[in-house]
Amino acid sequence: MGAKSMRSWCLCQICSCGRHHCPRGTTRIYENSGVFCPTTEYLEKYPMYDNVLPPQSLKAKQEIRACHGKMEGITTFKSDYCPYEIVKQPRHVPEEYKPKQGKIDLGTTYKRDLNSYKVQPVAIVRPLERQVKKGKLDTVPTYKDDYRAWDLHKSELYKPEQTYHPPTVKFGNSTTFQDDFVPQEIKPRQSFKPSSVVKRSTAPFNGITSHRLDYIPHQLELKFERPKEVYKPTDQRFEDLTTHRCDFQGLIGETAKLCRPVHTRVTQNALFEGSTEFRESFQPWEIPPPEVKKVPEYVPPTGSMLLNSTSHLDYVPYQANHVVPIRPVSQKRSNNFPFQGKSIMKEDFPAWESCRQGLIKKQQQIPNPSGKFDGLSTFRSHYVPHELIPTESCKPLNIAFKSSVPFDDVTMYSVEYTPKRQEICPASYPSPPGYIFDNTNSQGHKFFRKIIPAVKAF
Repeated sequence: MGAKSMRSWCLCQICSCGRHHCPRGTTRIYENSGVFCPTTEYLEKYPMYDNVLPPQSLKAKQEIRACHGKMEGITTFKSDYCPYEIVKQPRHVPEEYKPKQGKIDLGTTYKRDLNSYKVQPVAIVRPLERQVKKGKLDTVPTYKDDYRAWDLHKSELYKPEQTYHPPTVKFGNSTTFQDDFVPQEIKPRQSFKPSSVVKRSTAPFNGITSHRLDYIPHQLELKFERPKEVYKPTDQRFEDLTTHRCDFQGLIGETAKLCRPVHTRVTQNALFEGSTEFRESFQPWEIPPPEVKKVPEYVPPTGSMLLNSTSHLDYVPYQANHVVPIRPVSQKRSNNFPFQGKSIMKEDFPAWESCRQGLIKKQQQIPNPSGKFDGLSTFRSHYVPHELIPTESCKPLNIAFKSSVPFDDVTMYSVEYTPKRQEICPASYPSPPGYIFDNTNSQGHKFFRKIIPAVKAF
């Protein structure tokens, strides 16, 4: 007899080649309805249409125009290449492996230094389970027992009494500034600024310059004026006949036919059903209106409200006047004299009449060339052409080398390859060996339980 393990294995997990999967069964919607649905609702309600060919392409075909002449297969590489004799390189033969004689010492420092001890399993220190009795808990917590409410009275104010009383007599003491300050009359200072009147010179202005002295006026020649030509219209008739009017005969022609294939539209005579899997599975439910919480009606308290506070009760108002600032009277200067805008700068640097200086052009030292341009450069005059000699190519000929030695097809893969037995995937059997079918879930996965052989007791 065999014992079953508690863990279940899916067919996808048992597969070792990766090509076996669980078949898909009914969906979760039809799980408890008793209706078998191997396909989906979409495939049932929307069948496939007939084969409709795609529209033909009107794009021109890209064809290669081949040359009909004979092609010479001789290249510069074939003509210039010289074949050489190839010598086969000697192959390195590895030495044969010879195992060493004697026994291998498998002892380690860990095995030598380790002292084994007998270890006993640790006892589980777990508290005993308490059985809680069902019933109402009628107890008093320590907080309520230790901290009880006391009858407290309002403490009285310990504010000290105010013994200061403001004086009733006016303050008449003067300061040291008022006693020591003696007001004096301020006299304006004498201004040393010169007057701003422009001093005019009595001498006449000398306007003679070097340009006026050296300039000699010359009489200019009259410019040649070409007389205007009078427009004379032609007596001949204007020919308005064009090549389009001359060649166009206005023949009636047929309209160009379309090369586009006829578009065949796939239609159905049956009416479209707007029902879907979502609409059928999820029906609208009546949602009750939300409950409105009733607010209790406001009841004003009875009696009058005391609006007195500690500030209103303890505050004592006093009559105080604003402090008058003790500031000396400011004596402003009032001058009726006119402002004199003269300065030493204006007197020493009067404005002079200036004229703009003309441009100073430098005389041309290099004269302009005269005559026709040759266009001959130093490169063209000194260049000497030489005859080109093509270099000789050392490329070998493209001829296959034939050898009488047989081909050595021995490779490392063929020498070192070890054939192995091909294992058969357990999921390829109808019932995997070593497993027993358990159940199939709603998603179509098949679960199997592994068989563990029971150990016989001696």
